[in-house]
Amino acid sequence: MLHEPREVLYDQEHWNHLQNLRSEALGNMSKLESGGFKPFVYGSVARGDITKSSDIDIIILRPVSSYRLELVLKQPIKRELVQATPSMVLKGHIHLPENIVVTFPLFKLRPREEEFYRWGGLIDSNGLGSETRVRGVDKRLVLIEPTETGHLEHGVIGKEQEVSKKLNVSIGIAQERVRVLTRRDNVGRTGVYLTRTLNEDESFEAVAKNLQDSDPALRRTIQRRGG
Repeated sequence: MLHEPREVLYDQEHWNHLQNLRSEALGNMSKLESGGFKPFVYGSVARGDITKSSDIDIIILRPVSSYRLELVLKQPIKRELVQATPSMVLKGHIHLPENIVVTFPLFKLRPREEEFYRWGGLIDSNGLGSETRVRGVDKRLVLIEPTETGHLEHGVIGKEQEVSKKLNVSIGIAQERVRVLTRRDNVGRTGVYLTRTLNEDESFEAVAKNLQDSDPALRRTIQRRGG
């Protein structure tokens, strides 16, 4: 997991693909904002280190009405509820064409959970519109720092304090991500605690309520957060 510092230069094809992804993201974010939502893009599209298979990941950081959200987005390919671990927030994923995923929490995020998105790179529509790129850490535990010609890469392990300051997040989230991803490298991908695909006639809130009634761990997590 150690990573030597290096500079990555983008060719014109990379810049064109990045611009296309960001334009697509901005269009969907504008629709969400017109519906009264506050969306952000996170991950490689926010940082700039995209690949040909990169998704456009949009996050709304507060619980919202899924009905209102779906009215704005229209024609999802897939809708699902996901919970990474029993103690973490239950999230809705709305999959749209062009590899776009809109995520929203079903109950309030803890500060550490919100920091997760800043850790990976988080930007709003104003930042996208002004062609800003932001720092963030990828799944390799490599800090991506945008430059005019591409980006710089630095390994995170052993530099958690320095990286957390650069990203304006707590040292705790840095240590947690290193622990989780290092373990994943050692024991393999372990999957998520819960994934539930919704049928066309089901709402996120109704399915979440049924899951809460049948899953004591989820019920305790919601109760601890005052949900």
